[in-house]
Amino acid sequence: MKKVVWGVLSTAKIGWEKVMPAMLKSAHCEIRAIASRNLEKGRALADQFGIPKAYGSYAELLADPEIEAIYNPLPNHEHVPLTLAAARAGKHVLCEKPVALTAKEAEQLREVADKVHIMEAFMVRFHPQWLSVRERVRAGELGDVRSIHTYFSYFNNDAGNIRNMADIGGGALYDIGCYPIVTARFLFGCEPKRVIALVDRDPQFQTDRMVSALLDFGGGRRLDFTVSTQSVPYQRVQVCGTDKRIEIEIPFNAPLGGSTKVHTDDGKRLDGGSTSSEVIPACDMYTLEIDAFSQAVRGEIPLPYGVEDAILNMRVIDALFASEKTGAWVNV
Repeated sequence: MKKVVWGVLSTAKIGWEKVMPAMLKSAHCEIRAIASRNLEKGRALADQFGIPKAYGSYAELLADPEIEAIYNPLPNHEHVPLTLAAARAGKHVLCEKPVALTAKEAEQLREVADKVHIMEAFMVRFHPQWLSVRERVRAGELGDVRSIHTYFSYFNNDAGNIRNMADIGGGALYDIGCYPIVTARFLFGCEPKRVIALVDRDPQFQTDRMVSALLDFGGGRRLDFTVSTQSVPYQRVQVCGTDKRIEIEIPFNAPLGGSTKVHTDDGKRLDGGSTSSEVIPACDMYTLEIDAFSQAVRGEIPLPYGVEDAILNMRVIDALFASEKTGAWVNV
């Protein structure tokens, strides 16, 4: 397959720390340009990664006829505007999560969804540990899966960090709450019907620093999760069925190039003595994501997820914020 020629919008940390190194490892991707509003910073990063071109504006990158696909890791409030601009310029777009600030904003992407590929960058969907767990759930190994419990937290009280800026899409739900939602949808294979949320906001930043939520998927299936931007770093997912329970040890920040563990317990011993563990071989889930998107651009495979899936995830987030205001269940 001929490599897809990529351009990167901005020098965002997620880009140079995780995604761009993964792109360089991909057999299906070539990074040919990076754009930054600070040209000096863009050139420095281009030199670091061996990227031929650096632009001092996003418009210049989008006007480059050699660029076929764009990676958009800009702050959340710029996801839709720049994704639209890239798509209108004929570029396919892999956009960081969350794809928008509201479902209504995400719906604007429908305008270009039939012209180019647009995918929300949930790399977890490509990690073998999640694919393995979903296959086991579908095969009925756990019996009937009734509940998924997720906890995901880190500590960040830096006023200058974009995750603590409410007006541009900071806060726990946008940043990490989207992961429990998308992975529960991934495992259940359906959409939640109603949600309820309890939200604690930082008195200075006004961001949601802790969110606890209950999502009703119908048929006795539910997700309950807590996410926090000001708690001890921790993450776990428990998938509980009528016969067995699966625990994903590092569900979201799986070590790049390192193995992970998935634990299975049939509940015969409450001290964990009936638990067995499966080691998932080392991989880079970002590279797997880039590979899949590039192959979709070339028509080798169907696009794994598109705009409609991103809209569905945003509808759940909208409903959780609405529940914060009402203190009641909200239909999705």
